[in-house]
Amino acid sequence: MTTRAFITGVSGLVLTEDECAFLREQKPWGFILFKRNVDNPPQVSELVRQLRDSVGDPDAPVLIDQEGGRVQRLGPPHWPVYPPGAVFSALYDSDSQAGLRAAWLSSRLIAADLADLGITVDCLPLADVPVEGADAVIGNRAYGTTPDKVAAIGRAVTEGLAHGGVLPVLKHIPGHGRATADSHHRLPVVDTAAAELERTDFAAFRPLADLPMAMTAHVVFSDLDSAQPATTSATMIKQVIRGAIGFQGLLMSDDVSMNALAGTIAERTRAAFAAGCDMVLHCNGDMNEMRAVVSETPLLVQTAAAKAAQAKAARKPAQPFDRIAGRKELDDLVARAGSLTV
Repeated sequence: MTTRAFITGVSGLVLTEDECAFLREQKPWGFILFKRNVDNPPQVSELVRQLRDSVGDPDAPVLIDQEGGRVQRLGPPHWPVYPPGAVFSALYDSDSQAGLRAAWLSSRLIAADLADLGITVDCLPLADVPVEGADAVIGNRAYGTTPDKVAAIGRAVTEGLAHGGVLPVLKHIPGHGRATADSHHRLPVVDTAAAELERTDFAAFRPLADLPMAMTAHVVFSDLDSAQPATTSATMIKQVIRGAIGFQGLLMSDDVSMNALAGTIAERTRAAFAAGCDMVLHCNGDMNEMRAVVSETPLLVQTAAAKAAQAKAARKPAQPFDRIAGRKELDDLVARAGSLTV
């Protein structure tokens, strides 16, 4: 099956006729859902079915950002609330095994929610390492402020998702933690020396470099490439993401409609592929922008196709799990975290 190397959002709760025709013709590799696409479980399941039917692939990846805390596309009244990463961090400082267990349980329960809907990919874990004075866009989403702890909790999150039959996406490689701006709105520039980045920010990603997929950061690291953010920087992708960090899986851009990137949507898309991204992500469901993305998106072939196939093949069937007992254990651990001095 011939597909194009992009992942796309759609506009609402059901596919429009224009969207059906576009998806049928252009055949994106996958899809991503947002709150605008979510009402209730039967509606989400039906939308997921429509998306896959539109491209003729019953296994087409469907992604979502379901972290917990501030970033949770599925929420009450139909889905439970999950804790932010800072809860796992606080528990870890008191009892490392409790912190890892809470992270595993949270992602395992999230995976069960997603599997009920046919969603097969969660944009987790984060390996961003925030520093004092950084923009709050990462904030309490992070698993800590030291690379070893962030990587350890990130691994527990990954294993919980995998146990539930859901693929992870490592983000935001090679690190969004130092950014002093929210890349949704403007371009962050990090002036930290490369040696310090290697020791801290990049070090958190290195133990997770075996994950099947990763999402780039729209962040300039001026000591390495003063002109381009990582998403559109051949230097950052080749030397840092593929080199120093060692990630060899499917590399997707963060959303090319975010304001951190310069130029038209078509120019941004072209630049991401030229820099070495395997896949471009476009999220907002704007049909004109979707057509612009397609105009610069190649067919998924050769090395990128192999990485995409390997990523899909990495997903294994969900293992047995007692959701009621798991939720009670997680709630108990979250309550314990609430009693700690953070």
